[in-house]
Amino acid sequence: MDGNTLNISNSKAQLRKGVLELCILAIIHEAPVYPSDIIKKLKDAQLIVVEGTLYPLLNRLKDAGYLEYNWQESRSGPPRKYYQITEYGKQLYQELNESWRELVQSVHQTTNHK
Repeated sequence: MDGNTLNISNSKAQLRKGVLELCILAIIHEAPVYPSDIIKKLKDAQLIVVEGTLYPLLNRLKDAGYLEYNWQESRSGPPRKYYQITEYGKQLYQELNESWRELVQSVHQTTNHK
């Protein structure tokens, strides 16, 4: 892999990381969710993420008061931790979503000049 390919891959990864928090909040905003379901939805959207990336982010969002969790019994093993968004988290989600829309519009305007 040459240096140019490496830089492009790194840039793509950084762009994905930058929007990961918004995407996670969007998924959890829909309904309480189990972390493996978050990973599946992100993978389905081609925002590949692994548990080692997801759990620290979930913990940070929980510690900041944006998320909370509860334990639910599982038919196939031990109880599972399901994350849900708090009212404070809903406000953050709305603000991030609006900022994202403004950024997309600005980037679109900048990159689609003729």
